[in-house]
Amino acid sequence: MVSEKIEQLLNDQIQKELYSAYLYLSFEAYFTSRNLNGFANWFKIQAMEERDHARILINYLNLIGGRVKLQPIQAPEWDFNSIEEVLTKSLEHEQYVTRSIYTIADQAIEERDHKTSSFIKWFIDEQAEEEDTAEQNLSNIRLIGENDGKGIFMLDAEMGARVYTVPSPLATNE
Repeated sequence: MVSEKIEQLLNDQIQKELYSAYLYLSFEAYFTSRNLNGFANWFKIQAMEERDHARILINYLNLIGGRVKLQPIQAPEWDFNSIEEVLTKSLEHEQYVTRSIYTIADQAIEERDHKTSSFIKWFIDEQAEEEDTAEQNLSNIRLIGENDGKGIFMLDAEMGARVYTVPSPLATNE
């Protein structure tokens, strides 16, 4: 059985992951409106991953006898002024999600909830990768600058090459 505190934190994280998907769909729409289809593709796949993260949490809560309590999802921002602004917001959001995952990990340690400690490690590792990628994307756009059409074109093509991969916790469950 899971504690009420862990159950609530996991439910809160489900909401945050679904909001993340919603936010990244907003980023995708912004880039599509600017004809930057590679950037749009990158964020479309990012939104899919965030939705998958919510599914992983839902599966885990059900596995350990918790109750899934879906919460409202706030409307994301949609009006952006630049590529750099969006990529900055992406990094800041990933850092926010990392802090939230750490809160779950800390609570699991405090409660000596070894199942949740083991489970949440995948998310900790995933967030290290998410933050690193977001930092690289932001660094690339700062290096290129938004007035370098050829550089933007090349970066857009690179981001367009990203393909969706089912996260390992879902690959065996669904």
